[in-house]
Amino acid sequence: MHELAKDPAKTGSTSTNTVRVTSGALTTTVAVSIPVFLVGGLAVQVGDELNFSPAGLGLAVSAYFGVSALASIPAGNLVERYGSTRIARIAIALAGASLIGIAVAARSLWTLIAILMLGAAANAMGQLASNTSLSRFTPANRQGLTFGIKQAAIPVCTLLAGAAVPVLALTAGWRWAFVLAGVLASAAVLLVPGDDRAAKKDRPATEKTGPLVVLGVAATLAAGAANALGTFVVSSAVERGIDPGPAGLALTLGGAVCAVARITGGWQADRHPNHQIGVIGALLAVGAAGLTLLAVPGTPALLAGVVLGFGFGWAWPGLLNFAVVRLHPQAPAAATSITQTGVYAGGCIGPIALGAVAHTAGYPAMWVTAAGAMLAAAVLMILGSRLISSSGRR
Repeated sequence: MHELAKDPAKTGSTSTNTVRVTSGALTTTVAVSIPVFLVGGLAVQVGDELNFSPAGLGLAVSAYFGVSALASIPAGNLVERYGSTRIARIAIALAGASLIGIAVAARSLWTLIAILMLGAAANAMGQLASNTSLSRFTPANRQGLTFGIKQAAIPVCTLLAGAAVPVLALTAGWRWAFVLAGVLASAAVLLVPGDDRAAKKDRPATEKTGPLVVLGVAATLAAGAANALGTFVVSSAVERGIDPGPAGLALTLGGAVCAVARITGGWQADRHPNHQIGVIGALLAVGAAGLTLLAVPGTPALLAGVVLGFGFGWAWPGLLNFAVVRLHPQAPAAATSITQTGVYAGGCIGPIALGAVAHTAGYPAMWVTAAGAMLAAAVLMILGSRLISSSGRR
């Protein structure tokens, strides 16, 4: 990884470049992530028109993340070969097409799933392009913060999806929410940094993949549980007797808390860079407690569960990317594609499994199941951290 500019005359240029690259990574991540979160946030309205249950919503979200998982490693190779700039721009275009396509052509659950798959490919490419851009173009002692800011884009998507319920879905209709999102997402292509001089045709292969696989399995369990927050919080609250508008605002609160937690976590990572996987384990343990609270009746428990679940249980992806990039600076896209595959696999398995639990046993049982998965993920993160420490001593 490159060093901070030591020449005072270059400091301003370095700072400007960091802001530019971070802004591009943030907007790219928002653009490629918004399709699935908008479907989750508008689940009540979309499900009523397209006639699907919570299990159907889980199937749609699972298909999206399943394609993202399958596309992740190939997307990482594309980024390493062709550079982050080109792949990010292609990803944004695909995401915009997916959003507009849903607004225009989604007439059933199956057409919704088919169009979401286009957005899934965009998600895999855009995320890894952003990881690579941050790794290669930001100073080493600011990467924790920049990865935190970049990953804050995901709860920002949740926040926007929640706000879209009272602002557009309950007024103009849910399809107009997708139209607006598609236009705004496409505009993000203008903010992709144009300097991709660090891209090369051949990148060294990643090493020490064993610990990465363990972390990937942990990420599968953690993401499967955490994705239930963005996917099912609104539907769960509505079933509990809360109106759709306030339920959407609860999702907005969760997104805001998560965004702050990811940025704060990145800030502390720059000060304690060697212990972040252990930090992730602790975050997941607290997040599991938050998911358990969501099974308890009452608005106070709902709000506390949302704050803890989002603020801790979904605050870790930026820290994971940061830790993996530090281990593999020579091939950041290829390395993070392994752990990102785990995140996407969790996004695939979690919603469909938890949606089925909600459909058959109710939302309280679903939240308890999700909490157990998140706790198991915490244990695996600690194991992965020890494997990394052991391999580093050899």
